[in-house]
Amino acid sequence: MIGNVVAMAPVYDDDPYAEEHLVDPYPLFARMLAEDSAVWLSQHEVHAFTHFDAVHDILVDHETYISGAGVGPVNLHVVPNWRPQGILESDPPRHTPMREAMTGVIAPRKMRALRPGFDAYAAEMAEAVLERGELDLVHDLAEPFTLRMFGDAVGIPREGREQHLVRHGAMNFSYFGPDNERHRRFVEDGLDTIDYVMENCARERLTPDGMGAQIWEYADAGVIEPERAVLLVRAMLSAGLDTTILAIAITLKLLAEHPDAWAKVHADPALAKFAIDEALRFDSPFQSFFRTTSRDVDIDGVHLPAGTKLLLLPGAANRDPRRWGDDADVFDIDRNAGGQLSFGMGIHQCVGQPISRQESDALITALAERVATLELTDAPTPFVHNTLRGWTSLPARVG
Repeated sequence: MIGNVVAMAPVYDDDPYAEEHLVDPYPLFARMLAEDSAVWLSQHEVHAFTHFDAVHDILVDHETYISGAGVGPVNLHVVPNWRPQGILESDPPRHTPMREAMTGVIAPRKMRALRPGFDAYAAEMAEAVLERGELDLVHDLAEPFTLRMFGDAVGIPREGREQHLVRHGAMNFSYFGPDNERHRRFVEDGLDTIDYVMENCARERLTPDGMGAQIWEYADAGVIEPERAVLLVRAMLSAGLDTTILAIAITLKLLAEHPDAWAKVHADPALAKFAIDEALRFDSPFQSFFRTTSRDVDIDGVHLPAGTKLLLLPGAANRDPRRWGDDADVFDIDRNAGGQLSFGMGIHQCVGQPISRQESDALITALAERVATLELTDAPTPFVHNTLRGWTSLPARVG
């Protein structure tokens, strides 16, 4: 017995939040995946779930495994949150109108209307990098493209985006993990972004035709309260920007490291969407988060009393050979990677998924149409974060 939880699972003294495992989590994940669906992490006193089926089933059962107690290790039913809880940290019925507003604004048909603008800017960027030859796939492509396209789609002012938005998202996502030195560093680095983001999520700062203004229309219609409109616009910026930048960079890195795969996409740019899905499966930009049990529950022999935190590792589940086969550790754009868990699942599945996919597909398609060769020219620099995974620099050459 540890606290009020019976640890009926293999005990791991490894810390998945140690830098060595954040830089390369997959050897540890492989060992965990060889165990039963849960392991006990002694350093954090929590059960971590790695198997695809277990993670999937927990995500879709939002009544048993709730988000309203926080998606980080702190139980917000016990320790009050330092800020108002948004859509990610809400359960029905509070969650329902917020979800309705977000899915209404980020509907696939509305995202398709944005695609011509995405394609035009992606083509402009692809032409520029092809002419230059040498570039950084993060600083010169993934980051500026997403900041421009996503920021314009939301409708916030362009001034200040580069200085504030990425740091703000990294700060917010750091609360999904433990309160360690790395978390405190991201929080300290992002505190000065809060005023900028909140001010620019207000109605008067948004363009009248953007997604942010459309969220405010739901407040006018009485679907959500005005104070929640601000939180939802903020949620768009936090959830739809950092992870899209990371997803684009991860995909480009993998395609650069697999020239045969890039040759396929170059020959048929329609394959870009499949390469993106496989990249998200193979190296998820969203590695871990928590849920809390609403009732006593048993999972594969592990008893979790009501109010217990549990850690989900979609980064591991996306490499589970039970779901993906013995070649789960192979990047293969011919694989059917549909159903991977990088966007979550169930009512808390990322509502920004349609726009993230449109942006990623637009940029990588534009590159594939113009760039015959894509190769890395120096070692990638990893982005070391408790929850997110990606790269801060990817020096490359195109031709």
